[in-house]
Amino acid sequence: MSADKFRMERDSMGELKVPASALWGAQTQRAVNNFPISGLTMPRQFIRALGLIKSAAAETNAQLGLLDEDIAAAIKQAAAEVAEGQHDDQFPIDVFQTGSGTSSNMNSNEVIAHIASEAMGKSVHPNDHVNMCQSSNDVIPTAIHLSAALVINEQLLPGLEHLDKTLRSKGEALAEVVKTGRTHLMDAMPVRMDQELGGWASQISNGRARIESSLPRIRALAQGGTAVGTGINAHPDFGKGVTLALSEATGIAFRPNDDYFESMSCQDAAVEMSGQFRVIAVSLMKIANDLRWMNSGPLAGLAEIALPSLQPGSSIMPGKVNPVVPEAVAMLAAQVIGNDTTITVAGQSGNFQLNVMLPVIAYNLIQSGEILANGARVLADSAIAGFSVNEKRLKEALDKNPILVTALNPVIGYEKGAATAKKAYAEGRPIKDVAKETTDLDDAELERLLDPAELTRGGIKS
Repeated sequence: MSADKFRMERDSMGELKVPASALWGAQTQRAVNNFPISGLTMPRQFIRALGLIKSAAAETNAQLGLLDEDIAAAIKQAAAEVAEGQHDDQFPIDVFQTGSGTSSNMNSNEVIAHIASEAMGKSVHPNDHVNMCQSSNDVIPTAIHLSAALVINEQLLPGLEHLDKTLRSKGEALAEVVKTGRTHLMDAMPVRMDQELGGWASQISNGRARIESSLPRIRALAQGGTAVGTGINAHPDFGKGVTLALSEATGIAFRPNDDYFESMSCQDAAVEMSGQFRVIAVSLMKIANDLRWMNSGPLAGLAEIALPSLQPGSSIMPGKVNPVVPEAVAMLAAQVIGNDTTITVAGQSGNFQLNVMLPVIAYNLIQSGEILANGARVLADSAIAGFSVNEKRLKEALDKNPILVTALNPVIGYEKGAATAKKAYAEGRPIKDVAKETTDLDDAELERLLDPAELTRGGIKS
């Protein structure tokens, strides 16, 4: 880049060159220079959270008489533009940066100050005005909680609810379909399709409940603690004012943390929420793998269902179609489980009054929430809603399933039941036919006791 495409900026360490078109200043540029590590930048929801925080801070400082109304208004307008995503290209700092996230905080301060200064025609200072009553040490933990709450409320909980409803609706439509149950991947007693899908739906609804139980601690914000938790250089009512403004702006009931020292020295609430995300990932992995097994074939596998055909499955085998959506969901589940490990390790890095892995916690927590939300919707719409059932295949397997003899245990006993099942296996014959020979039960009684649909209702058949 030629010399005329740079300008000189100054901070407490001196001067350095900044691209002429950049809205950021010297501290952001130093971070860009210092951390050419991954090419991963802070997520959109995190930048949105920073904009919302800076707007709320300016509003509160004006209400407290600490900031001139005109400067506060200019900051609020600039911060709103940041929150809305108008300047995402002005946040170039790598995720792997200073552990407090100071670089990202100053990035937002400098960009907002630059925009506000141009709008006013006079200088708005990134530290003295935009960062008034704040420290990176309370802004970044607040941004983690705020961005997580936004992802959860706007994306994840609705996405999980959609998947839950889709599973239950599909189950209701298939309530009369009976199939062979499996334990240890081996034939077991029969189940109905609505029972199987209902189990999946309960996993998802329980996951939603787990998230909701952890949300109160995510809605507790660090803002007001400033550098170490004492609130130095902040008005006593600043934290309360910011949380009120954020609640009004987002519709989410935030509150100041009861103990600023806790909210800044650790990230236990983020670790807890990541754990809830991990449980949902495990649930999605189970559902995705069940779908893959049920769809396997179409000739040499289970072939119980046919997932929607979405794309060719092979570059060499014509006509092959793969279960691409369950595979994608399984991969995102693995990513979330890995993210949780990163967040867990990062959560241990609260040294005395500050956790020093805040940016990587933010990045992974936001990514986990977003890909779980998107994956839940894709699984619902592109796999669950449209799969068809191979009822002929299900009936053939049920008719030949010797494990149905379990229903005869109360009548003929376990030992005779085992002998009957082994004979049916060995001869490849339906259990009803073999039971006619090995028991004293007549045809009508065998029909009644071995009715697969009735067996899905549980209880003792006698």
